[in-house]
Amino acid sequence: MDAHKLLKSFGYAFYGIWTAFNEQNMRIHMISALIVIIAGVFTGLTNIEWMIIILVITLVIGAEMINTAIESVVNLASPDIHPLAKQAKDVAAGAVLVFALASVIIGLLIFLPKWF
Repeated sequence: MDAHKLLKSFGYAFYGIWTAFNEQNMRIHMISALIVIIAGVFTGLTNIEWMIIILVITLVIGAEMINTAIESVVNLASPDIHPLAKQAKDVAAGAVLVFALASVIIGLLIFLPKWF
């Protein structure tokens, strides 16, 4: 195993994460995640509930990063407006929305019984 190549690949990955955090929607997801984490601390979640919350946050952020990558590649491959390019970007954005809506439902299932 080449340690230099491995370190470079981690560098590329961290740069990708940094790049994704510059996207507006990613900032919205991060603010939402921070609010949920703060609420979790004050609510006193169990270890299992924390694992679920962390998994859901990770899935939403990962989906947003994949969406950003898809949008970048589509913009590169099809700088002009094309129905298939629009469809690819819309489907990727829709996938993020599915994850985000599921995360809201899961959050409600975890938090509401503890609050009421």
